[in-house]
Amino acid sequence: MFIEPLKAVRILPAMNMDKWIALVRDRMEELKLTQEQLAERVGVSQGSVGHWVNKRRQPKIESMNRTFVEIGMPHYSVSLQLRIQGQVGEARGTYLVDEEDQDLDLMQYIVCFRYPVLAWDALDGAVEADPGVFEQTDYLARGKGYWLTVENDAMSASSGRSVPQGMRILVDPGLEVESGRLVIARQPGKTAILRELAEEGGQQYLKALNGSYPTLVCEAGCEFLGVVVRVHGVV
Repeated sequence: MFIEPLKAVRILPAMNMDKWIALVRDRMEELKLTQEQLAERVGVSQGSVGHWVNKRRQPKIESMNRTFVEIGMPHYSVSLQLRIQGQVGEARGTYLVDEEDQDLDLMQYIVCFRYPVLAWDALDGAVEADPGVFEQTDYLARGKGYWLTVENDAMSASSGRSVPQGMRILVDPGLEVESGRLVIARQPGKTAILRELAEEGGQQYLKALNGSYPTLVCEAGCEFLGVVVRVHGVV
């Protein structure tokens, strides 16, 4: 992508390689994959992989994303983030850059993770192998994360915590469900809903943030499909 001349452009020192390395190491261990085997898949030397996972050298973006594909995590991606320095403030933006034109020693990579955007009815059955729509975030889910779009005003409040209709939420099924967290819950024989989990006297409840909706008792067999970890508007 062509970038018009600017007064100053520098790489954001926002994130190191720790997330990428931890993810690759864990996945290699899970798959019982050696450095030699991963190197053959990615098309680099074993020494290169060794340098990467031991933090001695930073791979290029192409190699990082190829690694994600080869370890079975194609929905994760890595990008560079630049900061444009203006006269008064700084506006953040993400751009494609040619690595050959940059000083690799100064580069800082932003590890981003892409999760599928699901329809609510997809929670009632098997998740599609290829949902078609993904959204990127810097959050590394512990489980198989997914996005949902809020479809009603049950969690919309005039003050305090509020998740209005139309907002997009990132759900992590790998987190422990706790009182006070926003969760995706499914009562027996019913569709999944977004609610705040509450507990009193050993009984769990599903509370709407909109006072016009009733508080629901968690019935026997109530399933928790994940904890909400991100909320943002849809562009």
